[in-house]
Amino acid sequence: MKKLLWTTLATLPLITLAADKSPDESFYKDAAQANLAEIQLGKLAREKSQNQALKDYGDMMVKDHTAANDKLSKLAAGKGMELPTSPSVGQMASKTKLEVLSGDTFDKSFIKTMAGDHKDAIEAFQKEEQNGQDADAKAFAKATLPKLEQHMKKIKSIAAASGVSTD
Repeated sequence: MKKLLWTTLATLPLITLAADKSPDESFYKDAAQANLAEIQLGKLAREKSQNQALKDYGDMMVKDHTAANDKLSKLAAGKGMELPTSPSVGQMASKTKLEVLSGDTFDKSFIKTMAGDHKDAIEAFQKEEQNGQDADAKAFAKATLPKLEQHMKKIKSIAAASGVSTD
């Protein structure tokens, strides 16, 4: 019983910290991790893909998500917020899965990953734009959404040309 009490008391500060995290702060952190993941996956596409359209897409991921993360970092720094410096565990697992693939299998998996990632990002950015409380986060989401939608349109186009379903 004492052990349970001490374990419970020891975790209270962690629970309190998690509860103090605002939805806007979560958006900043999730967006930073997503940007970092897309940068890494873009580099991976440049290295591993045999499809020039995917190599070019990888270049676009690196360029656009680096620029977005730079803007996001400046906004967060202005609020005294520290952003993650690596993708989430799940995002790193996705990259690891792609790293072991090659050829057509890599290309198809990469396309599906990009479509899924951008679907999720678009939904999160739309939610922030509509429901966020932080004016800077809302403005960032609104300004970034067209680029994310462009990425989605491009990967769907590549998917169609490659005969890959993204649904």
